[in-house]
Amino acid sequence: MKTLEISPNFTIEDIHKIREKNYELTKNMTEQERRDYYNNRGMEVHRKIQNIKHAKESN
Repeated sequence: MKTLEISPNFTIEDIHKIREKNYELTKNMTEQERRDYYNNRGMEVHRKIQNIKHAKESN
């Protein structure tokens, strides 16, 4: 799948692109696969946020 290009201004069109890509990634998944996908991605984002917070605290 091609890389999603987001505008530096983060427009409504970017939100539409993200939603379309997400739909394409998940449209053929079972409910459980979709649930696991969202949970795993959410935990990944959470870890990244925590790493950024810790990096800011240590500076």
